[in-house]
Amino acid sequence: MKKIFTIIVFAIVLVMCQCNKPVQYSDDAHVYGMANDTKSSTSIISFKIGHSSAGCNGCVPYNGSFIHVNCQGHGNQCSVASSVVIMFTSDGYVAKTTDTFGLTSDDFFNMPARSLSTGESGNNAYLNIPAQLVERDTATLQFTLTGLFFTNKPEYNNF
Repeated sequence: MKKIFTIIVFAIVLVMCQCNKPVQYSDDAHVYGMANDTKSSTSIISFKIGHSSAGCNGCVPYNGSFIHVNCQGHGNQCSVASSVVIMFTSDGYVAKTTDTFGLTSDDFFNMPARSLSTGESGNNAYLNIPAQLVERDTATLQFTLTGLFFTNKPEYNNF
């Protein structure tokens, strides 16, 4: 009975240690030009994205099936950057691209979850963008990323 109790305690401690591991963060993901006292600001976001097609079973839904698209989705094979306006709306923070093809020339963008360092004055501030598949607006040709939030530590792995 003492052996079983020891094993159970060890398993609980092991699980607790796994839950408290810090998020791995790649500091090549940034947001530049954040304004502090306005409802919106023009910024540049940059991060790595994408994976090889060899290990991909398809991660973008397209015409009823899943396909691989270069430089989209999880991974870190491509560097991308885009000019965006970050604004606070009734639904929270959103980022709308202002350069038409900064992220992709496709009509959709498979954004993986990313934490972008604001890098302001040595502050530990991060803009967190949850994973989402966004479609290009047919009138403006821009993308809108939703559900953004700020924290003092990165919330997502950037790989």
